Amino acid sequence: MTERKSIDRLIVNSPYEEPREFWKRDPESKLFSRVPGRRPAGYIRATESSKALDDPGIFIELPLPNKIRPRVNAWRDSGYPGVSGITKRLLEHWRDPEQRENRRLFFCQLEAIETLIWLTEAPPSERAGINIPSDGGNFPRLCSKMATGSGKTIVMAMLIAWQILNKVSSPQDKRFSKNIFVVAPGLTVKSRLQVLKPSNEKNFYAGFSLIPLGLHDGLRQGKIEIVNWHSLDWESEERIAKRKSVDKRSALSDEAYVREVLGDMATAQNIVIINDEAHHAWRRDPKSTLKGVAKEELEEGGWDRLLNWVPHSLEFGFPKGAVFDFAFSLLSTQAQRARRFFKLSTLAFQLMTYN
Repeated sequence: MTERKSIDRLIVNSPYEEPREFWKRDPESKLFSRVPGRRPAGYIRATESSKALDDPGIFIELPLPNKIRPRVNAWRDSGYPGVSGITKRLLEHWRDPEQRENRRLFFCQLEAIETLIWLTEAPPSERAGINIPSDGGNFPRLCSKMATGSGKTIVMAMLIAWQILNKVSSPQDKRFSKNIFVVAPGLTVKSRLQVLKPSNEKNFYAGFSLIPLGLHDGLRQGKIEIVNWHSLDWESEERIAKRKSVDKRSALSDEAYVREVLGDMATAQNIVIINDEAHHAWRRDPKSTLKGVAKEELEEGGWDRLLNWVPHSLEFGFPKGAVFDFAFSLLSTQAQRARRFFKLSTLAFQLMTYN
């Protein structure tokens, strides 16, 4: 490996193939070298007490994605053993470049959906030793960290198609659901996410040819609800007690809350929650004692608190489901100060992966 002071070619990988090399900077010599292989998943934290503008920072590995990557690669190379017939059709369709002229899917998009499928459908022996930590909620929760511009919305459409089509084909299979509840970070993003509805004239399923011939009718049998996270809010007994107005109506029961939030989905027996831009929905580290950080800044983020209240409220007769988080950063501004990261990330694909 030849070391150099500067980089003559920043992008050294194709977006359509698994990265094969990356630039590495030596923190001591400050020289760059092109290293074969794939950049490990992780993040860089600023060196404490350093005020230098060229501070290289400290690399912190995310061990779970690095452990999962080679497993998914081997599973892919073996022809996706263990998956359903519907899933096999979808995977082969998505990897066929002839199915989408000039709209070939990125490697990171395919890897993201393959990872989620592997965690759900691969034989137990394939997943031995892989333990996804719980966030303390009632639903299993998985996070895919993908760079801005890498096409998270398309991956969400692929995830929705995979879930609904499998459920329609095998109604008794509890791994799947045709009830999809999408939570957006704001009204603007909520509007953009309407492309996840098959009835939308600009839907991504048709626009990116994500559905094989003969399966479109099955997709329309699913229910897809897209809401702004603020719609999950509710008046708790504590908040009502603090209210200064004369309006002292009691808090909603768990059942009433679920019916208000989920509407027609409230009576379903299974649900999938997709949390877009989940880096906003951070949780505090209960052991955090950072100097200069107010206690209220370390409190659990409102969005995440509400997101976890939905599964909590569903316990009265709605025990099955899963939460899929999509984030383009593992940190929000406040979480950055608390240094609290999603430890349930199963995939990490940052822009640096291309260089």
